[in-house]
Amino acid sequence: MNKLLVEPAAVATGDIAFNLIVFFLVCASTQPDRGRKQDIPSSQQTKTEQKQENTEILVTKSGIVLNGAAVRQAELPGRLATHFKGKPRPEDRVVVIKTRPDTPYENWISVTSLVQDAGGSITIQREEERTVTVGN
Repeated sequence: MNKLLVEPAAVATGDIAFNLIVFFLVCASTQPDRGRKQDIPSSQQTKTEQKQENTEILVTKSGIVLNGAAVRQAELPGRLATHFKGKPRPEDRVVVIKTRPDTPYENWISVTSLVQDAGGSITIQREEERTVTVGN
């Protein structure tokens, strides 16, 4: 029993690759994903503004803390309006928003929306790293 092994032509693999490329080009979206527009100041502005006393909001899984005091979400717009009174410049209305890793995204979005509606400029506090050199 002599069996003849037949291999597919090498041209067929090129055709398949070309068809896959065309398929992915046709299916790919040319419009970028859209999200909620937010104006976040650059890090250079943040460094100079940290010398001033900024409003700090901690968003957690269970609630909101405004400048060290627990606040209900319904009270936040009024408190922010009071805090921003007499501060016409956006640089004076910087709000540092801190979160914990277990904070739901919906909580963060609702708080940032309230801050922007009140006229605040949002900046995000990320974990800070410091290098400590210990002498011998």
